[in-house]
Amino acid sequence: AEQSTAEYPLGVARAQVHATYVIAQTADGLVIVDQHAAHERLTQEKIKTAMASGGVNRQMLLIPEVVEMEEPAVDRLLARADELAEMGLVIEGFGPGAVVVRETPALLGDMDIQGVIRDLADDLAEYGETIALAERIGDVCATMACHGSIRAGRRLNADEMNRLLREMEATPHSGQCSHGRPTYVELKLADIEKLFGRR
Repeated sequence: AEQSTAEYPLGVARAQVHATYVIAQTADGLVIVDQHAAHERLTQEKIKTAMASGGVNRQMLLIPEVVEMEEPAVDRLLARADELAEMGLVIEGFGPGAVVVRETPALLGDMDIQGVIRDLADDLAEYGETIALAERIGDVCATMACHGSIRAGRRLNADEMNRLLREMEATPHSGQCSHGRPTYVELKLADIEKLFGRR
């Protein structure tokens, strides 16, 4: 059944352009959504909600992934292994210059494990040893969400686009990505008409 634009603040998906932006028609204009930024924010909010309500469900990897890195980075990660496990990421040492990832947050699905582990190691260097990860939960969630989100360049069908829009409407703070950029822009019909000299 055709969805009505009047029912939904972010409208109904009409197209995807450059496999990066979702175009939706609203009751009085259109919305352009950056699919990666939006999905990243939704994922971040889900992780934070799961953490607040008792923990993140984990999925065990069929084949644990080994991530090679400098020894200081490995040491930083292993020092925070218990805190990372609470956030759904289970790691162990694997020789002097590597960690092995055994479990990941289930809600991130098929994530870029190499990318998230390297970025977390960099983040931990920035935080120092005294700050509890719980105090930087937003940043840690953002790093994990970035690597587990719908990437720019992925084609979405109409159902996937509309599902993204509905989730955005139901999620607090979904108008900004983890890095503070907007996840969507709105153009009112009046603004579009001005562009074409109709007003």
